[in-house]
Amino acid sequence: MKLFTPYRLGALQLPNRIVMPPMTRSRAAEGNVATAQAATYYAQRASAGLIVSEGTQISPQGQGYAWTPGIHSPEQVAGWRQVTDAVHAAGGRIYAQLWHVGRVSHVALQPGNAAPVSSSALVAEGVKVFVDPTGAGPTAGVGEMLQHSAPRALREDEIPGIVADYAQATRNALAAGFDGVELHGANGYLINQFIDSQANQRTDGYGGPLQNRLRFLREVVQAVVAVAGAERVGVRLAPLTTLQGAVDDTPQATYLAAAHLLGQLGVGYLHIAEADWEDAPVMPVAFKEALRLVYPGTLIYAGKYSVERAEEALAKGWADLIGFGRPFIANPDLPERLRSGAALNAPDRATYFGGGAAGYTDYPALEAAALA
Repeated sequence: MKLFTPYRLGALQLPNRIVMPPMTRSRAAEGNVATAQAATYYAQRASAGLIVSEGTQISPQGQGYAWTPGIHSPEQVAGWRQVTDAVHAAGGRIYAQLWHVGRVSHVALQPGNAAPVSSSALVAEGVKVFVDPTGAGPTAGVGEMLQHSAPRALREDEIPGIVADYAQATRNALAAGFDGVELHGANGYLINQFIDSQANQRTDGYGGPLQNRLRFLREVVQAVVAVAGAERVGVRLAPLTTLQGAVDDTPQATYLAAAHLLGQLGVGYLHIAEADWEDAPVMPVAFKEALRLVYPGTLIYAGKYSVERAEEALAKGWADLIGFGRPFIANPDLPERLRSGAALNAPDRATYFGGGAAGYTDYPALEAAALA
């Protein structure tokens, strides 16, 4: 099966085409530092062809959830270094996902209790953010509350500073030992807030016509590529979803233009997040074929894939690599389970966010499960 064949991604030789995509687990330590427990978690999953880390905020302003790791302080870089060292020692490869949530935040998580920032001063209906109401840390659990703080629109003269934050986060990621970086441009976060027409109500050079709405994406990619080199940069997009209030009036045209732009900029891969909830709309085959035509690099798809769906995507050329998200939570040796057809451990949803080792590093691999 093609899913288990090697693949060349830039300078990396991947042993299979299985990607562990980014998944927030909200288990960082004080100061939003990745922990030794995180090193164990990621190293357990090093048999993936490629791991993309959970979203890691590029600045204090970019944080949207409690106990998520950052990559803007020396302590955070050191925390991530223990993770990358553990993954590499286990034979794996890992990219850092760089994250600025924009309006999907809360004043309680912002420096000085400031208003979150966005492309425009719009609140997404029903957006929820995760905060720790106890203040006691990740082991106390992570509470959910509705966002009630209106975001403010970024001034045009503030935008270069955020672009610079992405570039510095890339330097920090490379110093922490990551093999590359992925920009989070999906799920209603800041880059997505600039791209989508209903989220971006600006009237300056970053709003209005499509090329203006793609300007922030272009400037961030250019800054990051200047640091890491294009082949070590990926971008995650969610073209046809409307998560967290990010809605576009002509999504297929918008995201084909974004993919074309990213191809021109030479980024190493495009990571397409399909809807993965029950009864979600199916991404049209014609759109996947069009993405392949306009973007010449590596295409990763993620979103409720089975082995059978993955093989179809690879065989028909829509995708080069396939992300398996939630199954990786409960199955550290997921590639071997998929290859052999072994039963999968069932994940415990109650331990997805916050907590300690339970539901994080204690899921058994096949060998351990057989001995139990």
